[in-house]
Amino acid sequence: MPTLHFKGKPLVQNHDLVVPFSELEAVNSRGLSKAPSLHDNVIVEGDNLKALKALLPAYHGKVKCIYIDPPYNTGNEGWIYNDRVNSPMMRDWLGRTVDRDDLTRHDKWCCMMLPRLKLLRELLTDDGAIFISVDDNEVHHLRALMDEVFGEENWVGTVIWKNATDNNPTNVAVEHESIHVFARRKENLAPVWKSEGLAVKTKLEELQAEFLKKFTDAEERQKAFSEWLKENKPFIWPFQDYKFIDDRGIYTGIRGVHNPGKEGYRYPVKHPRTKKPCVEPLMGYRFPKETMDELLAQDRILFGKDNSKVIELKAYLSDYKAKLASVFELDGRAGTNELKEIFQRSSSPLRYPKPSALLQHLLSFATDTDSIILDSFAGSGTTAHAVLALNKEDGGNRRFILCQMPFETKEQEHNKENICERITAERVRRVIKGVPGAKNENLRAGLGGTFSYFRLGKELRKQAILDGKDLPSYEALAGYVFFTATGEEFQKNMNAPFIGTSRERDVFLIYEQDIEKLKDMALNLDLARSIAKRSDR
Repeated sequence: MPTLHFKGKPLVQNHDLVVPFSELEAVNSRGLSKAPSLHDNVIVEGDNLKALKALLPAYHGKVKCIYIDPPYNTGNEGWIYNDRVNSPMMRDWLGRTVDRDDLTRHDKWCCMMLPRLKLLRELLTDDGAIFISVDDNEVHHLRALMDEVFGEENWVGTVIWKNATDNNPTNVAVEHESIHVFARRKENLAPVWKSEGLAVKTKLEELQAEFLKKFTDAEERQKAFSEWLKENKPFIWPFQDYKFIDDRGIYTGIRGVHNPGKEGYRYPVKHPRTKKPCVEPLMGYRFPKETMDELLAQDRILFGKDNSKVIELKAYLSDYKAKLASVFELDGRAGTNELKEIFQRSSSPLRYPKPSALLQHLLSFATDTDSIILDSFAGSGTTAHAVLALNKEDGGNRRFILCQMPFETKEQEHNKENICERITAERVRRVIKGVPGAKNENLRAGLGGTFSYFRLGKELRKQAILDGKDLPSYEALAGYVFFTATGEEFQKNMNAPFIGTSRERDVFLIYEQDIEKLKDMALNLDLARSIAKRSDR
């Protein structure tokens, strides 16, 4: 398989392995939980590379879906490469703003992404998937990196999000962004990704039952359904084309009766109202006249008001199979307007936030009601908003994990604008409690839920134990030891020196957060015998 080469790659190839584990310190005043817990919804303040490593003991192989929106590297974001890689070349990069004049900005971006992608892969479940938003600046580099880290056989597809209109007639109109989709193991996606359980579809089916029961007259039923659609346009997405209802239910028209590829069958089809032949498709009909006659008898053909309309095949809501479209359209300004509404400001507190509807749509395909969803470039907290909104719709119990640096630019750091606390967490607080004046009824009332707020604490370094400086707590070291020894989640069922049981072994830790006590500690025969008595193995 071809691989991508870039400046600094040999130095970051295994950087994810040497990133030290860090403690996660709860900040009670910034969360919305009575007792902070890593098994709650979680927001982690700090560098996302260190945060991902810190989350491994609790979430290795547990995350069902990852969505990230990393810097697009346009040259205008002002992001800074700060990964502490032990190399003179890399140290020369540290702390410097990456802008358009930086001739190594693509190399820096790849160096930044590679170790993070490796850690994200470790967090995914075997049937999990990752979505990464990107534009044309790095879309090709990202695909090569993903092929290398996840394996090209696990590429699910690339979704094109049409999010703007470019009215410049002299150049290629760039009106879209891309979302690369990869699986941890593609063969395991089938049970979820072939699901028909979209919350919107379920609600439409409930509405369909009400309309069929309430209205017996076909014209009256259609008129009432059309009026309902006018008032609920945001709700019906992605079913915006299902505009009709008859005795069998809600349906749309698809041009499945014409032949798009080669010369098809040619025969007249009379319009039921005008009794005149309909306009034939350019390439003829897809199937022979016998099949058309059967479809007509089943009332599966949709006609226009007159015979100038190219006839279409009825596609009923009940027959809809959930499939993530490779191209879909949603105005990119929706995210900015949404954030202004939540913060009740005339301008958005963060540039170019993603719309929660976009994330909600993706998550409806890639998660079930008990999934864990991770976003390590959390920004304004759109992913948390989408998770809570989806739970509100279908009664789910999904949980989110967000990682966000306090400062992304030197300007933010100079002004002490902690965007993790002031924007990311504040948005989550507001959508949980409710946003007065919001157009969406659920958002106005509050989506409900809780979250715990953590910040990165001390790094768990061996040298700290050897020299006695900044000793980690017993619980922090126990989580690190248990995970590194077993590769499994640390459950905190401690009764020192016993710290947990894995599938293969019991784990004990002899340690005190006191240098003087540590000097006198040793595994002697009496302690070994007492440990043996406490183990069933």
